[in-house]
This record gives sequence, C-alpha cells and structure tokens, in this order.
Amino acid sequence: MTQPIAPATPLPSPNLRAAIWMLGAIASFMTMAVAGRVLAAELDTFEIMTWRSLTGVVIVVAVVAMRGAWDQVSTRRFGLHLIRNVAHFTGQNLWFYAITVIPLAQVFALEFTAPLWVLVLSPLLLGEKMTSRRAIAGVVGFAGILLITRPGAQAITPGLMAAAACALGFAGTILTTKLLTRDVSTIGILFWLTVMQAVFGLVCGGYDMDFAVPSAALWPWAVLVGCAGLFAHFCVTSALSIAPASVVSPMDFLRLPTAAVVGLLLYNEALDPFVLIGAAIIFGANYYNIRGGARG
Repeated sequence: MTQPIAPATPLPSPNLRAAIWMLGAIASFMTMAVAGRVLAAELDTFEIMTWRSLTGVVIVVAVVAMRGAWDQVSTRRFGLHLIRNVAHFTGQNLWFYAITVIPLAQVFALEFTAPLWVLVLSPLLLGEKMTSRRAIAGVVGFAGILLITRPGAQAITPGLMAAAACALGFAGTILTTKLLTRDVSTIGILFWLTVMQAVFGLVCGGYDMDFAVPSAALWPWAVLVGCAGLFAHFCVTSALSIAPASVVSPMDFLRLPTAAVVGLLLYNEALDPFVLIGAAIIFGANYYNIRGGARG
C-alpha cells in the first residue's frame, strides 16, 4: 500500500528569516567592536580596515574557489559597487574611531539613525513612496537624536559627530546593497566589498608611508575583526535579499541593549538613561513606519 506523502514543512516567513540573519549580524558587529577596541592600541582606523578587508579577501576567494562560483563575480554594476563601498568605507572608519572614544551604547544608539536616512533616501534611490507616516517617523527619530546628543547640555565631541555621521554612510550601504541584490549575487557583493575596501585601506593607511603591522599578540584580533566583519555583511546582505530595506534595518536595534551590557561588563561604562530613552524613541519611530508598511 502506498504511504501518503507527508506535506512539506512550510518555510518561515521572509521577515522571520531576515530576523534570523540579523541576529547573526548583531553578534558579528559586537565581536567586531570589541576586537576593534583591542586593535586601536596599535593601529589607526585605516589600518584596522585594511587588515580586516585582507582577511575577508582570503576567505571570500577561498569560498568562491571551493564552490566554483567565479561566474558569480563580474564587473557588472561596477559603478554601484564602487559607490556602495565608498559609503561603507567612510562609515566604517568613522565607526571604528567612535568606538574608541565614546561609550559603545552611545555609538550604537547614534548608528541606529541609519534607518531614518534610509526613510529619507529610499524614495530617491529605490523609488519607494515618501508617505506622511514616513515623514512623521523621520521627525520623531530626529527628536531621539537630539536627546542622545543633547546639544548645549553636553559638548559635541568628535566622537559624537563621527558616530552620527557613520549612520549616513551605513544608510548608503543599505540602499545600494538593496539595489545590488536585485541582480547581483551575495558572493559577488562580498567579493567586491573585500577587494575594494582592502585597496581603499592600503591607499589611505599608507599615505604617510608608515603602515603598521599588528604585533604577534594582536594578530588573532586582526583575523577576528576580519571574519566578524565579513560574516556581518553576509548576514545583512542575505536579510536584504529576502525582506525590504525599511524592514531589515530596524531589526538591528537589538544591538543597543547588547552594546550597553558589553560596555558595562567589559569597560565599566555607565548606562546613560538619555541614550537609552533617545534610542527607544528612534526605535519607536522606525517601528511606527514598519507597522504602516505592513498594513500597506
């Protein structure tokens, strides 16, 4: 007697799968922050970026060779790859600088404004409609930024400015990644990410003819920051390939409580209630936008 065929297990929803990828990204970004602080004792941000990217080049080339996936690496959309990596290289250097001079929670809270920039720029770059809901989310999110930075109540330091500015670079990365995932594979995106940023790092880090090499004690951290950075981008790119940019970006907000706990336990950084409240306002603004998108 023929046995009945069991129904196939349905796949999780795209948003749930994207959330799982973003959990991997969060863990990777936190690892990169800790490793970046260790490396800052000997390397500047350009040098950290270079060693991170060179580690990524080795990993990506090995994966592509083992999978025989060289056909997925091409110069197609090369200009967009270049724009993406300039935006990311700029944002990442500002981020590496910020994590060494201000508390981790403050860095991540300001970095979370990247989705607000996505809201503003996505109508121009992705053709998404700027609705009144998005406009309200942007205004409310900006109020959260003001609460975190508190201009006039505290000094606007270079670290604060770097953390705020890195969000714009990361928003550009998110938007261009979303454009690339329409017709470029994840392998192709990661290949050009590592190669271009290694070149950028070598040029910027070596302009003074004094390019530092990590000491023997720091080599594991240099490899770790490279592996964590590459895996974070793989997770984010995978999430963006299955869910909208305006949905994926706010999932990253789980990094804030993680960063606050890591900062407290490893670096004895006090929990600033203004930072937490401001970040909650920014999260609320983005969640308000997501709920509106889900209903639409």
